[in-house]
Amino acid sequence: MSKSDKKPAKAEATAEKTMKPSALETARGKAVGAVQDTIALLEANPLAALLGGIALGAAAGALIPRGEKEKALLAPLGDKLAAAATAAIAAGREAGGDALKGGSLDKDALREQVSGLFGEATKAASAAGLAAFAAGKEKISG
Repeated sequence: MSKSDKKPAKAEATAEKTMKPSALETARGKAVGAVQDTIALLEANPLAALLGGIALGAAAGALIPRGEKEKALLAPLGDKLAAAATAAIAAGREAGGDALKGGSLDKDALREQVSGLFGEATKAASAAGLAAFAAGKEKISG
């Protein structure tokens, strides 16, 4: 092999290296693709995104320890909320019992009301999920 044969081979190897994307570019491309795929998936199923966010928030809340100041500040609020919830449950039981005794509620009407309430809650959750992901998408791409 002469020196002139070695130079073209070296030039070809250098050209191949410059054409190949670097590891950073490859990783960046994969990360951007994964983010875009995730956004598309979440836009297609916002209720799953909402439920996933709630689960993630609950897990984070359970794992992150509360500080003494947080406990001191939130203890009165927790007591008030617990008392209000207990009173609401008692009032609901009483009103529900009275309505059932009076016969003003029938099974079909009750089922229809619960179905309507669930439908409205689902619409609200979906709208909230879509808004949250639109804001996230805007922040990522903007």
